Amino acid sequence: MLVVRAARSGDVDGFLELARAAGPGFTSLSLPDDALAAKLEASEAAFDGRLTDPSDCNYQLMLEDSETGAILGTSAVKAMVGIKKPYFDFKIFTFAQASKEAGRRFDMDAMLLVNDFAGSTEVGSLFVSGDARGAGAGSLTAKARYMLVAAARERFGARILSELRGVVDEKGDSIFFEHVTRPFFKMSFEEADRLSAATDNQFILDLMPAHLIYLDLLPREARAVIGKTHPDGVNALRLLEAEGLRYERYVDIFDGGPLVSCGTHEVRTIRESRVLPVGGANPSGDRRRALVSNDRIGDFRCIYAEITHDDAHAGLDDDARRALDVRAGDPVRFWIKD
Repeated sequence: MLVVRAARSGDVDGFLELARAAGPGFTSLSLPDDALAAKLEASEAAFDGRLTDPSDCNYQLMLEDSETGAILGTSAVKAMVGIKKPYFDFKIFTFAQASKEAGRRFDMDAMLLVNDFAGSTEVGSLFVSGDARGAGAGSLTAKARYMLVAAARERFGARILSELRGVVDEKGDSIFFEHVTRPFFKMSFEEADRLSAATDNQFILDLMPAHLIYLDLLPREARAVIGKTHPDGVNALRLLEAEGLRYERYVDIFDGGPLVSCGTHEVRTIRESRVLPVGGANPSGDRRRALVSNDRIGDFRCIYAEITHDDAHAGLDDDARRALDVRAGDPVRFWIKD
């Protein structure tokens, strides 16, 4: 059975393998080995409740094969971004240009550096190894993040967002970065990406312009990738859109990839999920395939399983109970797709 669970520091070897497989441009995994290990240790502290400030809490999840123990994927939830470390994006605005004398009227788009999402929750770092793709592995790894947020809403922000990887070539170079960001940073895409992941982002505020960048002044090939996701991220974008997250003209400052967001209360899995105690005997009724979590933070676990339920109890088979580490009377959260 595939299980998404809270990451632990002991997952480091599997985590490093996933990071290497993710390839260039995957910012949250493009870190040195020691930084990735530190990420797991910090996540463990967040899950265990040793970190109490939400802005310090980044929850890493692991997709595990319960039979072999193999780590097959990962995803993450940053409880509140932009509080201690600015969360910069470009916001695209449209300006109307008109001249009565010249008889001309047209609209012009321009980007401005903004930090509009302070206090929001970010879901990201979604990566599933090639061997595990299909059979719902990606969906499970993605949706588990929302079940985690639903388990303790007070730990997370009023808005949920996700940044998707933009268009990069096979060498990891970004045409957007070359024409928009490099002229101000005077460094490579890889250097800037690494700095963004490992520092407090003060260098962005120091080096990026505070004025508008007009899109019409950019080469056509750079304009063409603005707001577009990397081909490998198309399915991730579809999953986010199915949850209700929307593109509202915010893009990543390095590769021009899209940022999507919505209110936390609008996220479909959060909005439609229910909590019931596990029954001592399975309730009668049709068995339905459902996303099910143990609705706990410290030892969070989430699976796809067959479930029956009535208004008072949820019914799970023994394998599902073991995978979730629940017994009769324990609450479980479940979501059934209509």
